[in-house]
Amino acid sequence: MTGQIMFDPLVPVWVLIALAVLCALGVSVALWRGLSGWAYRGLAGLVILAALAGPVLQSEDRAALSDIVLMLVDQSASQKLADRAERTEAAAETLAASIAGRENTELRRINVPDGPGDTGTEMMAALAEAMAQEPRGRIAGVIALSDGIAHDMERVPDVPAPFHLLHTGKESDWDRRLSVTNAPAFAILGEPVTLTLRIDDTGSAPVAEDGRAPLEISVDGGEPDSYMVPVGRDIELPVTLPHGGRNVIQFVVPEASGELTDRNNAALVQINGVRDRLRVLLVSGEPHPGGRTWRNLLKSDASVDLVHFTILRPPEKQDGVPVSELSLIAFPTRELFLEKIEDFDLIVFDRYQRRGILPSIYLENVARYVRDGGAVLVAAGPDYATADSLYRSPLSMVLPASPTARVLDETYVPKVSEAGQRHPVTAGLPDQDHWGPWLRQVDVNPDAGTVLMTGFEERPLLVLNRVDQGRVALLASDHAWLWARGYQGGGPQLELLRRLAHWLMGEPELEEEALWAEATGQSMRIIRRSLSEDVGAVTITTPSGDIAEVPMAEVSPGRFEAFYDGPEIGLYRLRNGEEEAVIGLGPAAPREFVETIASDAVLAGLIEARDGGSFALEDGLPSVRNVREGRPAAGRGWIGLTPREAYETLDIARTPLLPAWAVLLLTGLMIVTGWLREGRR
Repeated sequence: MTGQIMFDPLVPVWVLIALAVLCALGVSVALWRGLSGWAYRGLAGLVILAALAGPVLQSEDRAALSDIVLMLVDQSASQKLADRAERTEAAAETLAASIAGRENTELRRINVPDGPGDTGTEMMAALAEAMAQEPRGRIAGVIALSDGIAHDMERVPDVPAPFHLLHTGKESDWDRRLSVTNAPAFAILGEPVTLTLRIDDTGSAPVAEDGRAPLEISVDGGEPDSYMVPVGRDIELPVTLPHGGRNVIQFVVPEASGELTDRNNAALVQINGVRDRLRVLLVSGEPHPGGRTWRNLLKSDASVDLVHFTILRPPEKQDGVPVSELSLIAFPTRELFLEKIEDFDLIVFDRYQRRGILPSIYLENVARYVRDGGAVLVAAGPDYATADSLYRSPLSMVLPASPTARVLDETYVPKVSEAGQRHPVTAGLPDQDHWGPWLRQVDVNPDAGTVLMTGFEERPLLVLNRVDQGRVALLASDHAWLWARGYQGGGPQLELLRRLAHWLMGEPELEEEALWAEATGQSMRIIRRSLSEDVGAVTITTPSGDIAEVPMAEVSPGRFEAFYDGPEIGLYRLRNGEEEAVIGLGPAAPREFVETIASDAVLAGLIEARDGGSFALEDGLPSVRNVREGRPAAGRGWIGLTPREAYETLDIARTPLLPAWAVLLLTGLMIVTGWLREGRR
């Protein structure tokens, strides 16, 4: 029970002031005139003014409230290193028992797990949420059991009590960390790209031999190459990508004896390999309405360097024109087809027939070029059905279909075959039910490869094949240009020919047999493209060597997908039949393992601002004592809590100090006494 005097005026304050002024003037006049009762009249005025001020005695019935101590228990990934988790839990239990034994004190335990994704330890967010659930006037202190690494210090709340850190590190802790500080997302094939790496030893690390440490580098999960590299400074490493598409490069520093963890000893870098320029040789034979089709297509692609020769005048034409004037420039056949043929990514023969311009030895070299990894496309017209056909040359060894000598001048609408529905060159071509017709087709018999499109009476129209390391395609019609002109609705001529050219040049996205995965956090979407109707399950090897079988489901013709949640961060190997792929899950450098040495450096500002302290658990658990607010709350072997003396008011009672009868009695007594005093005089 407590009491205090309060005022509850019966009239506005300005009225009280005005009455007080009038009373003072009246008493002054009485004093000036020498009236002996002026003092009693003044006392009467004071009694009236005091009564109007409404003095009351307020009594409160209070119930004391306990102090609240917030204990933050860090349970993030970095707290699971060595024996930190066990020491933290033991200290939390001991501290909880100590605070429970204190009079009028309650403990609130807040577990702080890993933040979502790779956000690290969100200790301040957990503290702010806990403080929002408790009255600020009851919080006597905050104690954090942690390694001291918080990743959301920008969200520090206004802590109204001492903040203490009991960190879980040891003096002997040390760790070795690998980081990739510079890695481009794309690189040009055949040109070295520079990656910047760094190996750092932190904590009480032993001195590395010769200041160097081992480093292993592997590409796409292959056998690693080992090197000795310097510790504590940036390492510039030139890397040349082995293939187009995604290249997964893994860097690993073998675990050293005594270091805290090897979780930060590896880094994955995923770089997409792209070609700088694609060189295409286009040889056009007899002129025809679609002669510019291939040229326009290839010139529209900024990544293609096109070398184009058109044979406008056959050698057998005899009109007396000197040989030196038959062309603007000489056709450098020897240079192109013998000396520099390997420089081209694709050779296109557009309605070309043998006329003695390219000797058989040149065409034989083209066939060898295909077997060694080159690509040839034959866009055939009636020339392919004649005795001078390219098929009647050494090039027949790699061509996928032989001519029957028939040219079909019939109207037909090209159709995508069943295999073509699954092949990325022709799969999903738009508006297949509204394509316009073509008017000519060369009749061929497919000898090898895959028929992607058919024409008149379902005869082969587009045939693709792989020959050793190279690729070859035959388009048995010279009327693709009708689609470009919009004849009877046209068709996707540009898209079809673009896909065809890029498949021949080895575009990874157009591979008909392919396996790859796309990562989102710790999940991956596995994609398998195949011409087969069933591909079975994908075998996944985790970073730790565990094996998982994931069945694939067909989502569209030739495309199979599955989803898999990776249990750990690192490099995963995928295998399905002859196809293999690798993918890295999780961040290249998990935030929880960037800094693993326990320290109070991050929380130092908050600790100092709230007069708290920092202690190592390996030195023992400090005692807990009370300190007054504003005083240092930590010392040698002890931490302080500030008693808040909070209370809850149960009842309030108000008693007037001047009852009405007392006011009337005192006022009358003073006035009568003053009157009598003046009457005697």
